Amino acid sequence: MKRSGLITTKIGMTRLYDDGGVAHPVTVLAVGDCAVIGNRTQEKNGYVANILGLREAKAKHVAKPQLVAAEKAGVKPYRKVVEFRVSDDCIIPVGTALSASHFVVGQFVDVQATSKGKGFQGAMKRHNFGGKEATHGVLKAHRSIGGTGMREWPGRVLKGKKMAGQMGNETVTVQNLKVFGTDEAENLIFVEGAVPGSNGTFVLVTDAIKKEHKDLPVPTKSVSTDPVETETATETEAVAE
Repeated sequence: MKRSGLITTKIGMTRLYDDGGVAHPVTVLAVGDCAVIGNRTQEKNGYVANILGLREAKAKHVAKPQLVAAEKAGVKPYRKVVEFRVSDDCIIPVGTALSASHFVVGQFVDVQATSKGKGFQGAMKRHNFGGKEATHGVLKAHRSIGGTGMREWPGRVLKGKKMAGQMGNETVTVQNLKVFGTDEAENLIFVEGAVPGSNGTFVLVTDAIKKEHKDLPVPTKSVSTDPVETETATETEAVAE
């Protein structure tokens, strides 16, 4: 069984206390208006997936291909759209609103986001180089990286050589973070530990691939947002009494 993940927004970090009074550092993730806006099927696409969208956007702020795709699917355009590959029994109907209760307190999740950009950095900070000696004839080259290439053969710098360059601003995945708690009223997920990226970054949350899970809602646990159904149900109960 492979369930769908969620698109969330990083709010920031805080601390929460367990029943024993021990403080735990947690990252707050907002699910917001995350909803299913499409599906991929084995017959049509060759694989099975749920297409999720987060943060409804105006038509003028969406690229034309995404806008046309949303119109064909009969859904509203979203700022962030992601596919999550799932098993056949975890397909979620289009239009389903997802909530923080998709994950269970105590389970482990994997999070993926774009890390903070740190600009152009030297090799010591970027790759944790030790640097050169501070004496014995080393003159104004204490933080340099030394030789980078060969002489006659191959006579060039090999690809992937650890050198100075842009640091951060790349996709980072952190595995096996524990779900400390959820707030269904505010649609928030509290993940124990740090999550990559600055506040406001889109974060993809999925069930931890290296852990076993039990008693998870399949395919999901959605929250009804239709007030008409709630009022009708209340009136029916009143009449029955």
